[in-house]
Amino acid sequence: MKPAPTGAPTLEAVTIQQISLRIVPFLIVCYFFAFISRTNAGLAALQMNQDVGLSPTAFGFGGSLFFVSYTLFGIPCNLALVRVGARLWLGLMILALSLSSLAMVLVTGPTSYYLTRFALGAAEAGFFPGAVFYLTCWFPRVYRARVIAAFMMAIPLSSFLGSPLSAALLGLEGRGGLHGWQWMFLLEALPIVLLGLIAFYVLPDSPARARWLQPARAEWLAGRLAAERADAGPAARPAFWRALLDGRIVLLSLAYAASSAASNSLSLWQPQIIQSFGLGNMATGLLNAVPFGLGVVAMIGWGRHSDKTGERRLSTALPLLLCAVSLSLTLGTKSLPVTMVILSVAMIGTYAIKGPFWALAADWLAPETASTGIAAINTLAHVATFGAIYLIGAIKSSTGSFPLALLPLVGLGLAGAGGLILTGYRSRAA
Repeated sequence: MKPAPTGAPTLEAVTIQQISLRIVPFLIVCYFFAFISRTNAGLAALQMNQDVGLSPTAFGFGGSLFFVSYTLFGIPCNLALVRVGARLWLGLMILALSLSSLAMVLVTGPTSYYLTRFALGAAEAGFFPGAVFYLTCWFPRVYRARVIAAFMMAIPLSSFLGSPLSAALLGLEGRGGLHGWQWMFLLEALPIVLLGLIAFYVLPDSPARARWLQPARAEWLAGRLAAERADAGPAARPAFWRALLDGRIVLLSLAYAASSAASNSLSLWQPQIIQSFGLGNMATGLLNAVPFGLGVVAMIGWGRHSDKTGERRLSTALPLLLCAVSLSLTLGTKSLPVTMVILSVAMIGTYAIKGPFWALAADWLAPETASTGIAAINTLAHVATFGAIYLIGAIKSSTGSFPLALLPLVGLGLAGAGGLILTGYRSRAA
């Protein structure tokens, strides 16, 4: 066999490039539309709340019900994925997301709003944790922060591109006898139906079943992943309650709760915060996109930095601290430009942690416990997210102040960052 020419791509490089191009873009597109279906209620609220009679408390409670079902179904769904295979399970969950999103068109009051948000949460509980676990089955550890950051780029990107789109669709008010917010839910849910059908054909259950992966590349990947599993040592799969009580999982959950609560709360409430300065729907949608656009850049850049340095813990803690401090500053301003700067910095912080955090979680969890651990982290984190979103609505209703309503996010961010920083000091002292 002739030696490879100087400068030729290595087997590792071409393998990672191939699986990245075949798997990651499709999952990004799926999560892009899934997250639009989660957050577009924030733009819809500019019309829908008055049309169907939703108070701030009712809107916040309905938004928080998403995380009740997300919590209840997270672990069972992730274990089901392991049993039935990623291709079938993720395809079914994407289709379930589309149906739940379409049901938002039928909202007529608080009760129907509560039911549709609950159903949407149950569907996404089967998709997101499963997708993260699926990526860990394809990529060695050194690539995970950047790959997961690329996948989760769909979160801020969905609001960066989706906010102007949703605001424009609100302008279809009255067409065909539907409200603008009904058109928005209908047209943004239809692509998810197609993606669910495509998923059955483009997502192999494992690298061994990927017909498009050359034998030498498949062999290298299988060997690399097997070696990493061996290095981690044997571990028994924990029961649900044992995973939920594991100290490291609790700490990871607290950190992720801070990020999840901030990103989801701001996705839901930020349009109303911006419109409270007297702006119209289109101007609100355009300004709402700005912090999320900056979040996309921060997510990719910080994920690459974390992979380059190999540092995960502080790469998660410092952005959390940045988010918490910035949101606390809303108490001191009534200026739209200053508020936009604060919201942008908060988004940079809450999205920058995504890649380093999941890489840290993958490092801390043994391969045999990863599926249960990832789902447990989501379960505990979204209990806190449920509470934060509900509290924001309740505080806004009772005080009329959005800065005061954001204080629960400040507290969570400080607690999550503090826990990770304190863990580092204890490790060095031991």
